[in-house]
Amino acid sequence: MRGARANDTTEAATTLGPAPGAAGPGAPGEPPAAVALRRAADRLARPWQSRVLGRVGTSAVKVVRMSELPLAEERHASAEALLVLDGLLALEVRGEPVDVRAGELFLVPAGAPHRVRPGSAGTLLIVEEEPER
Repeated sequence: MRGARANDTTEAATTLGPAPGAAGPGAPGEPPAAVALRRAADRLARPWQSRVLGRVGTSAVKVVRMSELPLAEERHASAEALLVLDGLLALEVRGEPVDVRAGELFLVPAGAPHRVRPGSAGTLLIVEEEPER
């Protein structure tokens, strides 16, 4: 979701996979740590800002605090996964309304035009292809 991507926080909360040369998540030699997703979203300065929590291959795993405000239509070269942790994500995909509720996962196909409709609220986890910067 480009609106979320445009406001990414560059500081990662944690690493979800081993960094090159590291034994696992966190600093070398530290045990893996779980990420409190809702807490990470609550710390974001504004709605629709995202925070990269870690990476899986070339994909970024992000958390977003949604708001009632809509986002403009966008398309991506790769598919993206949208997991609603709590609340509702009101989408329009290829001109059709799609409501994604808490505990539901929606996969946006590559190249599909989609936008966020008014009325979204809650916490969203996004997995999308995004090479490291």
